[in-house]
Amino acid sequence: MVLPVFSKPVSSDQIILSVILLITVVIIGIVFDKVLIKRLKTLTLKTKWEGDDILIGSLRTITFWLGLIAGIYLVSTVLPLLPEIQANVNKLVYVLITIWITIFAGRVLVGFIRKYSSENQGLIPSTTILSNVTKVAVFTLGFLVILQTLGISVTPMLTALGVGGLAVALALQPTLSNLFAGIQLLASKHVHPGDYVKLESGDEGYITDITWRSTSIRALPNRIIVIPNAKLASSIINNFTLPEKEIAVLVDMSVAYNSDLQKVERVTIEVATETMMKTTGGVSSFIPFIRFNTFGDSGIGFSVIMRAEEFVNQYLIKHEFIKAIHTRYKAENIEIPYPVMVVKTER
Repeated sequence: MVLPVFSKPVSSDQIILSVILLITVVIIGIVFDKVLIKRLKTLTLKTKWEGDDILIGSLRTITFWLGLIAGIYLVSTVLPLLPEIQANVNKLVYVLITIWITIFAGRVLVGFIRKYSSENQGLIPSTTILSNVTKVAVFTLGFLVILQTLGISVTPMLTALGVGGLAVALALQPTLSNLFAGIQLLASKHVHPGDYVKLESGDEGYITDITWRSTSIRALPNRIIVIPNAKLASSIINNFTLPEKEIAVLVDMSVAYNSDLQKVERVTIEVATETMMKTTGGVSSFIPFIRFNTFGDSGIGFSVIMRAEEFVNQYLIKHEFIKAIHTRYKAENIEIPYPVMVVKTER
């Protein structure tokens, strides 16, 4: 048995008009998506406000669906549908529009959060977990609105979710632990994407992303280390980027006991200053200095203190300094002693 849909017979003109309306509106949506959005995006690139770029970019690939929804609604108004069928179509259109608005709002919010985080580094870190939490919040709100549109009471469902949530939380304890640990890491502001960190386990590298489950660290040998957020939150972290990226570069050296220490200090500082000026990553405004600190087994030990713009720059600075100081010490007849040991025996 086929249930009736129309309240009266449908004429061929109504069918043709419905098809034309549906095709026309869908084509408009496709044209808007493929042509107009690209042109609008080109125009927004010329404006100073970056918000219009986010708004136009959020419409990409979803204007077709908006045209399809509009086409369904227009067709329902042309055809003589039964009142109950028309009511169901209206509900369907409301649900589809709510889904469309939810997707658009989610894209816009995530876009503005990423924009704000890039402009205010340190206040809001740009991470996957933050984007995902925003999307979940927006889609949850949209889902509740859809339920209300369909006449489904939300209160009993929330009560059931509250009771069942305890069992789910126990089953997903490791996952939730990593999720809240990731949120805690972001809230503490002790680590951010782009920071160079070293863990108590010995692993070190740049933080590339913090997701709902784990944190990715790119090590200098160009490999990715994936660490669960819960483990990272309970680990001792040495952050070489905070409170600032610049880092002291120490080179331990020694000279022979018969050396003129005043000359050693002057020559070493000259070489260190020249290295800082010429080497990429050196802080040219920083004045290097040395500190004598040890009467060693074979010479007087001291440390040369220079400064790099960030952690990885220290390796090139040390490389260039050691080459330059070795050449200069030879020219100045400053002796770098070999490790020796004198053994005295009594006869």
